[in-house]
Amino acid sequence: MVNSDITPAPSPAADRAAIDVAHLTKVYKTTRAVDDVSFRIKRGSVTGLLGGNGAGKTTTIAMIMGLVLPTSGCIRVLGHAMPEEGPKVLGRMNFESPYVDMPMRLTVRQNLTIFGRLYAVANVGERIAQLAADLDLNDFLDRANGKLSAGQKTRVALAKALINQPELLLLDEPTASLDPDTADWVRQHLLDYRSTHDATILLASHNMLEVERLCDRVIIMKRGRVEDDDSPDQIMARYNRATLEEVFLDVARGRAPVAETS
Repeated sequence: MVNSDITPAPSPAADRAAIDVAHLTKVYKTTRAVDDVSFRIKRGSVTGLLGGNGAGKTTTIAMIMGLVLPTSGCIRVLGHAMPEEGPKVLGRMNFESPYVDMPMRLTVRQNLTIFGRLYAVANVGERIAQLAADLDLNDFLDRANGKLSAGQKTRVALAKALINQPELLLLDEPTASLDPDTADWVRQHLLDYRSTHDATILLASHNMLEVERLCDRVIIMKRGRVEDDDSPDQIMARYNRATLEEVFLDVARGRAPVAETS
């Protein structure tokens, strides 16, 4: 059960945020997967959620989506408490991960049709046609999902995530298994989608070049806690590093930021 004793009342700023997480904690038996995490993500931004395996990223995203109940703390998504008010907001958000397979025997078109209907998408056939053109799916739109390459599955997963034109898009390794050219094209598509729909994107990725290109802000987690939180440029400056990958290694290996000199 969620401990509401430490949950603050929603503020106007929280209601204007796409995601507002306050003192979020998740304990599995004796393991603190997420430990007193707080952050607020403004609408229309692209934020990277980084960390090594076991840092707490996936659990945090699952709690934001209402799939996992927090042990304590609170979450508001697009102004609504999660998971209590999930039905008010779930249709306005979506999730993409190349590691979550859709039914293998159904064709791409059938899978997208089912998800479109689940999200009550009007004119779902037209929406699928638009996504197929945007994401270059037409050559395999009527092929069974189980017969797709890894890269094709990644593009279909992105189409599923965009089927309802979400205001909030949660992405887990969105360009995994894609060749560099297609990955670059997908990243630009995401930036264009953010711009045209004023959408908010929360991105979990181990591709640091991707994070540098896409993200306005980076939240780095380690052992369930927020280790650092700033723009990519500011974080790289604080660690005196030229790339986020070097910062990632510093955090993973316990190297502290470089002290500022006067």
